[in-house]
Amino acid sequence: MLFCRSTFAVLVLLLLSSSVLAQNLLPTPAHPIIGAKSYLLIDARTGHVLAEHQPDERLAPASLTKLMTAYVVFQALGKNQVSLADPVTISEKAWRTGGSRMFVEVGKQVPIKDLLLGTIVQSGNDASVALAEHIAGSEAVFAELMNQYASKLGMSASHFMNATGLPDDEHYSTARDLATLSKAIIEEFPEYYKWYSLKEYTWNDITQPNRNNLLYRDASVDGMKTGHTDDAGYCLVSSAQRDGMRIISVVLGTSSAKSRIDGSQALLNYGFRFFETRLLYKGGDAVTSARIWKSANETSELGVLDDLYITIPRGSYDSLEMTRDIPAVLYAPVSAGQPVAQFSVKLNGDTLLTESLRALDDNPEGSFWQRARDGVSLWFE
Repeated sequence: MLFCRSTFAVLVLLLLSSSVLAQNLLPTPAHPIIGAKSYLLIDARTGHVLAEHQPDERLAPASLTKLMTAYVVFQALGKNQVSLADPVTISEKAWRTGGSRMFVEVGKQVPIKDLLLGTIVQSGNDASVALAEHIAGSEAVFAELMNQYASKLGMSASHFMNATGLPDDEHYSTARDLATLSKAIIEEFPEYYKWYSLKEYTWNDITQPNRNNLLYRDASVDGMKTGHTDDAGYCLVSSAQRDGMRIISVVLGTSSAKSRIDGSQALLNYGFRFFETRLLYKGGDAVTSARIWKSANETSELGVLDDLYITIPRGSYDSLEMTRDIPAVLYAPVSAGQPVAQFSVKLNGDTLLTESLRALDDNPEGSFWQRARDGVSLWFE
């Protein structure tokens, strides 16, 4: 009877604790509605969607195109095909390209680094074309490279016809694809991403401000790119980091420069206010172990290979439920990195994440006697 009373008391305490945790959870309201044709807000580390409206609608990206232009150049730099100091001779085509300009001069030579800054900060169409011609020989061939990289990144709803974003019926993208591209730039090229936070750049004695006014309004914002044409409307990809959490916002097709800034700010504030990203398991650390039959070692430690994060409603971490699904019988050999089991994370009954648990070390077949012993033992399992 004493055991039953103790068990009952523990259950009551657990229920009361769960009730208190549930009461302390911060309610998560619907995301703000902004005046844009399409928008998407994601956690940059996990890719978790925090807010969305028509994120897969194909739209003209205007100068947001230059995110892909820069990405292709970053790839060429990373593969040592070119260097930042390489001089680029400005063609007449690049010089004559209309729209926003860096004001490079035909026939002059300009280093790749300066052209990248002119593309990123000043949104120079002339600089973008000059880079495209230098990297690929022509802007048309460069556009093929843009599409190849888009395919590799999984940007299945995008197609690029030029390096600038000037209007073309076959030139389009989506908020989701542009978020994917922005995330890739941040993760793959941190040494160049820092240029997206520059508030101005001077070339040929002409100083131009960064058109991303969020850089001046919000200290946590450190990128990325504006865009505008009559067809595309006003667009903005913005990225901000607060307390170690980075968020990417993509806003397409607003009616004014002010509305793209105000809408992006509202989305960023919403994401930081109502969500958080937490480390679940550190890569390489043992999460649990599993019995491996007929193996050299009786057990194998299981974990994840890379740091695993999860994005959740703010304040809900202690309410997460984690379950592990380990097969009843596992046989050797087991190789390091091999998926062996699964675990799931739930919140209020909803599955937020399912991930494999992998062997952290090799566990080969055991000796003849180990295998024979385990064979007999399995008869009684």
